[in-house]
Amino acid sequence: MPLQKLKTNEAPKFSVREIKKLNRKYQQLSVRDRITKLYQDFNLNDIMLTSSFAATSAFLLKHISDAAVQQKVYFIDTGYHFEETLAYKAQLSEQYQLEVISISALKEEHEFTTNDQTWLKNPDFCCSINKVNPLDRVKKNYNIWISGLMKWQSDHRKTLDIFELRGDILKFYPLLDVTKQERDEYISKHNLPFHPLVSKGYHSIGCKHCTVPGDDRSGRWNNNPKTECGLHL
Repeated sequence: MPLQKLKTNEAPKFSVREIKKLNRKYQQLSVRDRITKLYQDFNLNDIMLTSSFAATSAFLLKHISDAAVQQKVYFIDTGYHFEETLAYKAQLSEQYQLEVISISALKEEHEFTTNDQTWLKNPDFCCSINKVNPLDRVKKNYNIWISGLMKWQSDHRKTLDIFELRGDILKFYPLLDVTKQERDEYISKHNLPFHPLVSKGYHSIGCKHCTVPGDDRSGRWNNNPKTECGLHL
């Protein structure tokens, strides 16, 4: 029996059984078919997509654009992005005809982190103010959240399933079991643009204060055990 589509803004009501059923069904599909199937199973207005426009964001965004070009994309503007990230966002937005909506921290809270240099003292708190809180204000309007996480990127991400209930929202990771080699082969085959800083040795790109060149996520929060900003925990 197919899952019933949710009404917009209705609280998610996914049982453990339903989530297991979704995982079994979607695990057998390719990335493209997973994304296409999502828009068949659920209403567009129930689906939230976020992108950091970092490193290889074109990989997921091309798939989304091909399946549902009308899908809005939320970009969390921390105020601390590299200029190259903003340029990459503009490039991909035009190339894939994306409607990108920037969201930010409250002005006084962001200014506090700037004056306090909170990223040096308490990077978790800085991420909470500039990333987690702004998205929380948007997230409550949706039932499904598409994210481009992949298992090989971190120990935490190795533990995930394609569908996972996180709080009040169902997370959807269509790229989860894609290997680094498969990703790079797809990018090469389709001539997708990399983030400009990739050629300078940056392979995971966040805020400029907390990002240095490095393989995979090793350049994030350098000299700190932190591996996630908090959005996906």
